[in-house]
Amino acid sequence: MSATQLVHKLALGMIPGVGDITARRLVSYTGSPEALFSESYRNLTKIPGIGETLARAVAGHEYLEAAAREAEFVVKHGIRVFFYQDDDYPVRLRQCEDSPVTFYLRGNADLSAPMILSIVGTRHATQHGRELCQKIVAELAHNFPQLLIVSGLAYGIDIAAHKAAIAAGLPTVAVLGHGLKTIYPSVHAGVAKTMLQNGGHVTDFSSTTLPERNNFIRRNRIIAGISDATLIIESGIRGGALITADIAASYNRDVMAVPGRPGDEWSAGCNALIRCNKAALVEKSGDIEYLLGWKPAALAVPVQTVLFTAMTDNERKIYDALKSEGELTMDVLARILELPVYKLSTVLLQMELAGMITPCPGSVYRIRG
Repeated sequence: MSATQLVHKLALGMIPGVGDITARRLVSYTGSPEALFSESYRNLTKIPGIGETLARAVAGHEYLEAAAREAEFVVKHGIRVFFYQDDDYPVRLRQCEDSPVTFYLRGNADLSAPMILSIVGTRHATQHGRELCQKIVAELAHNFPQLLIVSGLAYGIDIAAHKAAIAAGLPTVAVLGHGLKTIYPSVHAGVAKTMLQNGGHVTDFSSTTLPERNNFIRRNRIIAGISDATLIIESGIRGGALITADIAASYNRDVMAVPGRPGDEWSAGCNALIRCNKAALVEKSGDIEYLLGWKPAALAVPVQTVLFTAMTDNERKIYDALKSEGELTMDVLARILELPVYKLSTVLLQMELAGMITPCPGSVYRIRG
């Protein structure tokens, strides 16, 4: 697309008060974003559902300058822009009435992959929830090496899903509630960087947009709409995961949930979804395959196992210490290796992604068994 076309497509998503549905209506009446921004104020007021305030905002062209700056950022950093009328717009999102008119991808993910699964859940994930997430993703990866895992990069189940995908060699995409100049939470920057090699970051917010609560609620529609199904692993009776489940159901997408013990705070949301027939019960990867009708390939690509002989010196020291003590905190490991915490955290992340160790609450680590 030309530079002018790019600017106009980006500007369409920057007009205050103009949501995705209204933006589509504007383009349908004028023919294209270029034609829209060339239209007079008087003609814009004649479009059904477009009042004087919106017509004035469009005709004022004040957001074209911001869109031009955004276009420079996009081109400079090799970011891919998707516009809802373009042929390469993800096929599943195209079916959603309120999907983003324009959104961004940094990375190499195929957003129209044959199989896409969104995994979300509580930020207060238990050790059992994280381990179950890792097990389900690893098993799915064995049978479906082309599977794309989508989540939101948040604490808890979201980051567990991304890490599990990376460890299993699956592509994974984080849908962000802010612009691409930011990674939130910053503690997940290492995982976010890793997923750019096989997956990426998706957002419909301009690059300078900062994390705000409502942004994360809004981004949930992309998580729900871009996938074949949404799996909830642990959720309280309220929370973003349940919002995503409701949105997915409104798109006629499959919703699945892992049940938990009665009275468990972080299983109450999942149990409620299952009890009200809003989600199918999932206890293992085979349940997902059955519910979605996925058939494993005749020869599945095996997940690469860890070659402990290929450990670095620091990895070997960590592994030996954990094998001897059972589990240790990050602070203790930092003293043993005589490494600053910021350097140690990188080593621990690589070991976690390789399947050598497992993180536990309180910055405690143990050998994965």
